[in-house]
Order: sequence, then C-alpha cells, then structure tokens
Amino acid sequence: MRKLLTALLALGLLATQHVAARRDAAPRDAAAVERRVEEILGRLTLEEKIDLIGGVDDFFVRGVERVGLPRLKMADGPAGVRNFGPATTMPAAVAMAATWDTELVGRVATEIARDARAKGVHFLLGPGVNIYRAPMNGRNFEYFGEDPFLVSRMAVAYVRGVQSQNVAATVKHYAANNSEFDRHNTDSVVDERTLREIYLPAFEAAVREADVAAVMDSYNLVNGVHASQHGRLNNEVAKREWGFGGIIMSDWNGTYDAVGAANGGLDLEMPSGKFMNRANLVPAVESGKVSRETIDDKVRRILRTAVRFGWLDREQTDPSIPRLNQQGRRVALEAARASVVLLKNDGGVLPLDRAKIKSVAVIGPVAYPAVPMGGGSGRVEPFAAVSILEGLSNALGTSVPVHYARGLPTLGEMAEATEFTTTATGGEAGVSAEYFANPDLRGEPAVARVEPRINFSRLARPFPQQSLSSRWTGYFDARAAGRYEVFAASTGEDAGFFRLRVDDRLVFDNWSESRALVQLATLDLAPGAHKIVLEQRGKHGRLGTRMQLGILRRGEMVSAEAKALAARSDVVVVAAGFDHTVESEGADRTFRLPVGQDELIGEVAAANRNAVVVVTSGGGYDTSEWLARAPALVQAWYPGQEGGTALAEILLGDVNPSGRLPVTFERRWEDNPAHPSYYPEPGTNRVVYREGVFVGYRGYERSNTRPLFAFGHGLSYATFRYGNLSIRPAANAAAPSPRRPLYEVSFDVTNAGARAGAEVAQVYVGDNHSPVPRPVKELKGFAKVFLRPGETRRVTVALDARSFSFYDAEAGRWRAVPGEFDIYVARSSAQVELRGKLRLTRSDVPAG
Repeated sequence: MRKLLTALLALGLLATQHVAARRDAAPRDAAAVERRVEEILGRLTLEEKIDLIGGVDDFFVRGVERVGLPRLKMADGPAGVRNFGPATTMPAAVAMAATWDTELVGRVATEIARDARAKGVHFLLGPGVNIYRAPMNGRNFEYFGEDPFLVSRMAVAYVRGVQSQNVAATVKHYAANNSEFDRHNTDSVVDERTLREIYLPAFEAAVREADVAAVMDSYNLVNGVHASQHGRLNNEVAKREWGFGGIIMSDWNGTYDAVGAANGGLDLEMPSGKFMNRANLVPAVESGKVSRETIDDKVRRILRTAVRFGWLDREQTDPSIPRLNQQGRRVALEAARASVVLLKNDGGVLPLDRAKIKSVAVIGPVAYPAVPMGGGSGRVEPFAAVSILEGLSNALGTSVPVHYARGLPTLGEMAEATEFTTTATGGEAGVSAEYFANPDLRGEPAVARVEPRINFSRLARPFPQQSLSSRWTGYFDARAAGRYEVFAASTGEDAGFFRLRVDDRLVFDNWSESRALVQLATLDLAPGAHKIVLEQRGKHGRLGTRMQLGILRRGEMVSAEAKALAARSDVVVVAAGFDHTVESEGADRTFRLPVGQDELIGEVAAANRNAVVVVTSGGGYDTSEWLARAPALVQAWYPGQEGGTALAEILLGDVNPSGRLPVTFERRWEDNPAHPSYYPEPGTNRVVYREGVFVGYRGYERSNTRPLFAFGHGLSYATFRYGNLSIRPAANAAAPSPRRPLYEVSFDVTNAGARAGAEVAQVYVGDNHSPVPRPVKELKGFAKVFLRPGETRRVTVALDARSFSFYDAEAGRWRAVPGEFDIYVARSSAQVELRGKLRLTRSDVPAG
C-alpha cells in the first residue's frame, strides 16, 4: 500500500507540473487563438462588448465571468511596476538607452515583467519610445533618447523581455508626444517624412519586430486630430500597414469623443468608459454611425491578447516569484553601472584613489535621500534605494570618512523664509490672498484673507476646497541691491497654471501652458519694496497640490556648513540635479538646474579644486555658470534603486564607466534645433516641428553648431583604438528584403589602456546625393564590446535597406537612391575614428 501511495503521489505531482507548465505557456497556434477568440466573441451581447472596451477601477479591463474572461490588471512602467506596492526600481529609460546594450535592456525588462507576475499584472504600461526633442520635456527620463534607430533597438529588446514572461508590453505614447505642457490641447504639426523617419520608427519596430501587445495613444493632437481618434495613425498605419493585431488604448482620460474614438481606431478607453460606453455607443451602432464590426474588432483584440498570453487558462499571479526580487536587484545594479556617463575628467581627477584621499564630502540636494526616479506615473517606489551618500560611505567604510551637507534649503524652507507685507509701507506681515470659485479670477472672491507665506503643499497648508483660481498680492523688501533668484513651484498639469508679476512686469507666464513645475528667474532688484502678484488657476488633482513662491538673494543661498566642509575635504562630490518634484509628467522643467544649484556648484568648485559634479536628470541642462571650474562631470540620469552603489564603484574605479549619451547636450537652449518652434505659435495650440528630420545631432551638424557634449559621447578610464575597416556585401544580399542585411561593416577595436572596459562602437551612414535634404550622417548600427587591456576584437555591424533610405512622402514608401554612401565608424557623432564608402546599385535596393 505504501508503494502504491508513493506511485500515485508521484503521478499526481507529474500531472500537476505538466498542467502548470501547459497553463503558463502562451498558445503558439495563431489559428487556434482565432478560433477561441471567435467562440468567446459569439457569446457576448453588444452591451457586454461595449462594456469591455471601457476600463474599470482605474487599472483594470473588466472581466466577463460567464465566458471565462478574468479582470485584466494594468500597472504603470517603464522602470518598474509602479502600482500595487513597492517593486524593483530599474534605471530610467533614458539611462537604459545610455547603456547602448540591448541584451542588458532585455534582462532589465524581463525582471520588471517578473515583478509584474508577482503582482498579478497582465499589462505593463511601457516602454515609452517618444523622441527626445528638447531637454525640458518633463517625461524625457521615461524615453530612450533622440535617435530613432537607437530608440527602436531599445524598444524591441524591452518589449521582447517583458513579453517573454507572458506580460503584455504597451508601447507609448503614439505619437509625436514630445512635451508635457498643456498636453491635452497641443497640436503636434509634423510633416509625413518627419513622422516616418523620426517619430514613428520605434513604434513600427515594436509592432513589426517585437509583436508588441498594446499601443497607447498620446494626449496631444497630431496634425489637427487627437491621437485617440486619429484614424490614419491608428487604423491605416498601425493596424493595416504594420499589421498590428493588438490593442490600441487611450492614455488615462485621453479620450475626447465617443464616435470619433470608436471609428478612429481606439480599442480600449482607460481608465473608464467615459466616452466609449453603452449610453453613447449603443445608439451610435443602431443608427449606423459605428458599425457592429468596428465594435467586434475591438473586442477581438482584447480577447486575442488574453488568449495569446494564456490569461484565460491560469492565474497571472506567480507565487513562486518573490515580491522583493533579489535577482532583479542584481540586474538593477548592473544596469545602473552601465548607464553612468563620464562627461568630463580634466586632469584625471577620476577615478579617486583610495590610498591617497583622506576625506570625502558629499554635498548637494540630491546626495540624500536617494533619487532613483523622476515623477508622475513613471515613478516607482522601491523597497529600498541607495543614495549617493550611502553608496560612497558603504564603499569606503571606515577607511575614509565621508561627510555630508545638503548645502541648500528645500523649496518649502525657501518659501517659508521669504517675507512679505501687505502694503509697501506700514502693512502687516504676509500677503493678501483671494480665492475664487471659478477658474479665471472673476467677481468677488469666495475667500479673502491675509496669509503669512505662499507655501502650499500637502505638508504645509492646504488650499480652500472651493478654490479654482487664486491671487496673492504682497510686497517683498529687498534689503540690499543685488541679483535675486525668484522661483514659483506648482503641481503641474492639474493646478500648475500660474503667472507672476514683479513690479507689474510679467516674470513667469504659465497661465496657458505649464512650462515648468518650478519656474526660475534671476532679477536685479534695487533696495526697497517690490510689488508681487501671483495668480494661479486649476483643480488640485491626482498629481498633488503645491504652490510655492520664494525670493532669495544670490550669494546667500549656500550654507556656511557646506562651504566649510568643501574647503577642508580632499575631494568633494557635488550631488546636483532634479528630482520627482521638479522633473515629472504634467509639466516641463527648466533648462537651468533647480534654484540655488548653480551657486552651490560654483561655491564648492571655488573652495575645492577636486570637485566632482554628479547630475541627476532626464537630459541636458545649463552648465554655463560652473562647468569651466569643475574638473569632472558625471551624468547619473535617474539611476534606479542601486544608483548610489553603482556611482560609488565608478568614482572609485572599481567599475570602468561605459555609458554613452543617447541625447545631445547643448551649450545653450537657443542652440537646440527645436528652439524656434518648441512652444505653440502665438495665439494657437499648434506646435510646428519646423526642424523636420534635423532633430538632435542631425540638426547640430546641419547648422554646424558645436554642442557641449555630442550624441554618443562618453569617457572611459581605458583608451580604445580602431582600425582595419572593411565594407563588403552581406552573405545573403543577393536576394534582399527590406530587413535583410545588404552590407557588413567590420573593424577592429583594441583596448590600448591599462584597465578593462567596454567601448560603444557606432556606425553612421551619410547620403549626399539624395534628391531631398538629408542629415550629414545618421546612426544605423552600434556594438558594445568589453575588452581586457591589450585585447583586440573584430566587430561587424550589418546594414539593411532602411540604413540607406529616406521616406518618400509623395510615393508613400521608403526609398534608397543608388549611388555612393559615406560610412563612419565613431566613438560619438562628433568623434569619427574610421571612414569608408560603399556604392549602392539599383539591384541592391529592395522595395520598402
């Protein structure tokens, strides 16, 4: 009997394992998937179908229990699973792109998807693949940079990693979503060629190469039509031309018309069926405004995705995956190490020599606590995160003391320290506050009172509940002549519309566009009272409530403690940059670093010649006041939960920096190709992309403008040399297709230094015989190569038909013109190591 029971238990265990394996495997037979979809679809009523295409409870697709469809759970990405508790916080997407390592990005995405399975999440709302057009975009940190080829390679790797775990990836925000100010109303006016060459390739690659499950439409209009009802982009391009079989969903509250969205290709409205609901769509179907087939197609796409990933046959929650993911933590550290970019290293200040330094000071507002991520829906809460201060202190232990000073007051402290009076002379302390129950300051205020400061936040004082617009009037006494920093900090999208006048002169105008979460200006003020009028409008919504105003005299912002600490330390690490309160969705940010930081870096660099500046940001920033005095500059991005550890390893030379810029850093915002047309044309909502295809490095090279740091730039502690360039037809080029390699570019890379390290070899293609204006060169391939000292490796990069093509808008297709093309092998867009040419003949070029 004992033997029989043992055998039965063994058979039962094998059967359980077989069923578990079968249920966790997504169906592979496309015909079987479609048969099952049609069987379920046939059992649904019209009303149930319409219910299904509107979300429920913020982050769910509603289930239909009687047909076996469970509720489907969504969570924000792309750096981790934001919702439903803490999760592994990976480096931001722009930092992932700075690794130039698609294999690593795939592993990052796989671990994020494992966290999703641990939480029972079906849809991860990432990756974000919009192009970095200007440094102020509040969501740049969520995207993969300025170059469509690089972004596409990252997107494909990320989607494949997520979907390998039977979690649906969602590529977003489709399309031309390149700023955060007034994002529901701005109209991105982009010509067809520019759309195809710059802003759509990453979406196309995610669909055609990675078979992404979902596409999220953007808030903005594109050429006059909201993206969520843009039939041409959704139906014609994505679904018909690219063959997209998945779900096109709205961004949250990004739908504006029921019939327009239904006919315009939107399949799923989130977070609820505010427009696409029974009340609107049943009559529309009955009247013929929306066809039944249109509704059925949307439901098919939802069902197809559920069947494809096996969601009908098993629980999405995988209890074998721990919520505190140690495997993911290791990958997060590896990604953080690979993402850090050493921008400047004069005199070999870095790496720091443990044997020589006797004390280290870490100074700055980003030093502690950790700043793993920017703000908004892309912000992930880790179980624990390592700050820059902790990373260095942990690495140096007791051998070298690591001291700390914040150096600057917080924004709240600055606002509290700013004193006002109600009149120029003889008034009481404070400001006259008026709160209106309408959004445009009309009529009598609902509440009028005197308040001591303008410092409203969840941690300070709340707004009156009935307030939809507000005005504060007071006088600031400049006790001495000089330059004063003035800032106003707002919530962003929901309540971030404000304007400030000083002595009746408009200083900040965020009234129609939320141009920055924290606006900053430098004013020359004479001694005496200066009239201040701050006006604000908007509801206090999901991104929180904040309105703060501060005025501080330059030369008085940096603490005496920080100055003294910098002067007596061997080395100072200045931790500067942005955080989730100033770089976030819903508004843009300033090109300048946050208030007081230019002064802080300048003071520290003046006090200590070994000042290493580390900047946390989603992109470029103004360095004009201090870069010449700082010998070293390190770009940390938003490095995720392990950022402090990774940064310490790089500063101390335990890890060789291998990150490279996925964006161009300009010297001045005015140098950026998008500068003349980044904001709407006066009096309109139209943002005209006048630079066309000449975005980022393409535009700098066209205008012969030298950037501060070029696209692809990054220093190393090793020295790399290139040689032996060879360009030849690919082995299978005789019968080419649009994505089959036509040519192979091969070359040697040698580590001529004394340290092991990784080099990023970049291959660019130039076309100077095209009938349309083309960039001097464009990135078309890259390889990250790890080399020991003295090691040489042969690198081969393949070029396909798209590598030589431009989009012929008149013909409606990709086109390569036969002739001679320039081939550049480079360390960055500005540092070419090898040059060659190839001749493309007519027979080389397949239809595309």
